[in-house]
Amino acid sequence: MIKRSKLLPTVLLALCYSFASTTVSADEGMWQPHQLPEIAEQLKAAGLELEPESLTDLTGFPMGAIVSTGGCTASFVSPQGLIATNHHCIYGSIQYNSTEDNNLLKNGFLAKSLDQELQATPGSRIYVTEEIVKVSADIVGDLGVKISGIERFKTIDKNRKALVAECEYDKRYRCRVVSFHGGMEYFLFKQLMLRDIRMVYAPATSIGKYGGDIDNWMWPRHTGDFGFYRAYVGKDGLPADYSEDNVPYKPKHFLKISASGLSAGDYIMVLGYPGRTNRYRTSTEVKNNFTWTYPAAKAYREEYIDIIKANSAEGSDARIKYAGTLAGLANYAKNYGSMITSYNKGSTQQRKDQMEKDLAGWVAELPARSEKYASSLQGLSGLILQSQENKERDLVISYMARTTMMSTALALYKLANESQKPDLERDQGYQQRDLARFEQRMKSINRRYDSDIDKAVLLHFIKHYTTIPQAQKIKSLDKFFALNNEVDNGALQKLLDSMYTNTKLGDEETRLQWMKKSLTEFKQSNDPFIQLAVATYKEREAISDSGDALSGDIQAFRPKYMEALIAYYKSIGKAVYADANSTLRITYGNVKSYSPEDGMLALPFTTLEGVAAKHTGEKPFNAPDKQMDLIKQKHYGKYLSKSLDSVPVNYLGTLDITGGNSGSPTLNARAEFVGLAFDGVYESIIGDWDYDEQLNRSISVDSRYMLWVMEYIDGADNLIKEMEIIR
Repeated sequence: MIKRSKLLPTVLLALCYSFASTTVSADEGMWQPHQLPEIAEQLKAAGLELEPESLTDLTGFPMGAIVSTGGCTASFVSPQGLIATNHHCIYGSIQYNSTEDNNLLKNGFLAKSLDQELQATPGSRIYVTEEIVKVSADIVGDLGVKISGIERFKTIDKNRKALVAECEYDKRYRCRVVSFHGGMEYFLFKQLMLRDIRMVYAPATSIGKYGGDIDNWMWPRHTGDFGFYRAYVGKDGLPADYSEDNVPYKPKHFLKISASGLSAGDYIMVLGYPGRTNRYRTSTEVKNNFTWTYPAAKAYREEYIDIIKANSAEGSDARIKYAGTLAGLANYAKNYGSMITSYNKGSTQQRKDQMEKDLAGWVAELPARSEKYASSLQGLSGLILQSQENKERDLVISYMARTTMMSTALALYKLANESQKPDLERDQGYQQRDLARFEQRMKSINRRYDSDIDKAVLLHFIKHYTTIPQAQKIKSLDKFFALNNEVDNGALQKLLDSMYTNTKLGDEETRLQWMKKSLTEFKQSNDPFIQLAVATYKEREAISDSGDALSGDIQAFRPKYMEALIAYYKSIGKAVYADANSTLRITYGNVKSYSPEDGMLALPFTTLEGVAAKHTGEKPFNAPDKQMDLIKQKHYGKYLSKSLDSVPVNYLGTLDITGGNSGSPTLNARAEFVGLAFDGVYESIIGDWDYDEQLNRSISVDSRYMLWVMEYIDGADNLIKEMEIIR
């Protein structure tokens, strides 16, 4: 049982530094719940009607209604475990249940009763955060800088796993230890894990993804990016695997849905699980990402998209299998492109460079500061450069390993090796706690795999691999594929044809059997992809161990760098909040327009008429005929906004959000559900690295549009009756 002190509502500050006396840009920050009393004045000034301290209670309202899917945010919106999130967050489950003859992506899906609800993608989970514990002393203790990097890495890793194992004595829970401020602090998160998740409702893609990749990250926007899951438990009320006997989960709290909506200037806030920001990275890291990593990754993703489309017809079973993959690739390709554009147009790098000069100058001002921080700043800088030495290899190998047959074989052989170790010594992802999800991953492959596409992708990235510097190449990989400086395309194609013809890993039962096989059986296998995994294992593990050692070295210096940076920022009156790391955060702001460029004003709301104006009848602007008829008739029903003389579709806000916030409920000043955050504007994408209060805008789908679609287009009256609607 965890006995360390909890972050109770009465504990107003768990970090080493107080933010109360510092300034913060308007609406900037992804705040930890326990920090909110520190910024109570700003919250009240923005319009919050609740007491900020009430938001620090993880099991109270509204925090108890906020959940994670493991990649997106979601929220309970009924006492029967109904969950609202983005359409793109349940896209994988829609795809999983779609076939060429019953294409739910195209047609949408609605369960009119509980028995019609469909099982979500195997492995789907809902996580409810119940407890956060500060465990820094248990993780790093008194580790000095003189121990080796690999020893540091292994010690921290071992301590993390021990705390997680202790926390997960109750199998209802999933726990994880997360670092903040580059390893300055560590917190243990304890989450109730709901394992039976079912798909309830998703509008057609022509609504849920209206505008597609063209409108992605753009304004004005007219996307109905919403959908619903439901969580189930056993009859005893405890988390359970899927069973027809299970019953809907009854959350302690759920959100009420506002049908009266918002107006310009109104207070809004998002409670969610933002994925990753990098606002405290060094100038060297910033430059490398924007001048090399993002351009290379953007090109790779666009090539990946082209290969999938070239090897599958629109609407075919193969294309449906890769629908989720295509959406993810396109989203990030556009994301990277816009970040590169913003970086090149703006002053991010110059300001980062200047900040580091100012920090170094501040450190050098006093001998005590210099003695405390100077060596860490210099040491970190050298290690960052070292971490970039094999970037070409690391990137292209990561794309090769995205292919299904290669990734499956590598994972299965890794599991066989890790299974020889005591559980706490295994790598993450291969412990006993991970095996159920590992198995479900093996079971779900067939609904997202096509051999022709997989082979074409692998061939493409092997060719890329042959162009990387010779010193970075993996000898065992070169030998297996018979790669020389000049590639024999015919021979390589013939080899891959043979591998895909002779592998049995495309069969679900075969994959499950391999989970239980011995190392000897792997080494004796004649399956070509298993042979690939065995032949390259030692060299790949050596590369992994080298990376761990470097990570351990960096962990010796990054926390001290952050300590110096926080102290410096405090000295100049600048607030510091932790970078996003997929843990529960709150961000607040207001509904607000913005000016993306000189002479242009982007209004804060879009309406149904905007949907009709964009409609062409061709994807991605192919609104359903029924929707177009209702708009033409001005059939607004009870969801009319008098100020707009229409039904609002999407709206802008000054919320500081990022990936992982997708599906986060947007709440008003009384914590009523007024929509779902799903995107940001083009100009704010660089916000993962650099915040600009003039251009940072979030995009949410309006709750009134959600209800309008549900009631008048899809007839989801059963769900509307189930939810508590504030009119």
